[in-house]
Amino acid sequence: MWLKNFVVQIITMSLGILMIQGCVSVPKGVAVVQGFHLERYLGTWYEIARLYHRFERGLSDVSATYQKRDDGGIDVFNRGFSKESNDWKEVRGRAYKVGKPGQASLKVTFFWPFYAGYNVIVLDRDNYQYALVCGPSKKYLWILAREKQLEESIVNQLLAKAKAYGFKTDELIFVTHVN
Repeated sequence: MWLKNFVVQIITMSLGILMIQGCVSVPKGVAVVQGFHLERYLGTWYEIARLYHRFERGLSDVSATYQKRDDGGIDVFNRGFSKESNDWKEVRGRAYKVGKPGQASLKVTFFWPFYAGYNVIVLDRDNYQYALVCGPSKKYLWILAREKQLEESIVNQLLAKAKAYGFKTDELIFVTHVN
């Protein structure tokens, strides 16, 4: 009996590890940026557009700030304004580099021990002024920029790339920045 329980525990733990690993992966058919310099990526990014997900429902003025931690990880500070409650919604998390050196892949947690993939799939390599970021599946996509507005021609390039990767770009929510 104890052996059966032990085997069930091992299988359960193994499946849990596989599920967590799957949550930090890159969607099938999507390539992440290579030659990525994390230090240049740090700082504040403004959300230009996103696919719907409940944890940002109804938010405007959404931004994310990334700061280096002493342990080599990154502090993540996300905030957005809720018109419904007339206040700022904020959440803090942590991120850690994953993958090969120079690969633009992170694992992010806002609710430890659960991590999700954060994959930079397009980046302004010269100035790090805009990025296209996805999660572990094609349900998560963001267009980010260092400024609250992004030139329409750049947005169109990012949309074309996202569509080519199979993201549902017609479902993107374009974020307003008024505060």
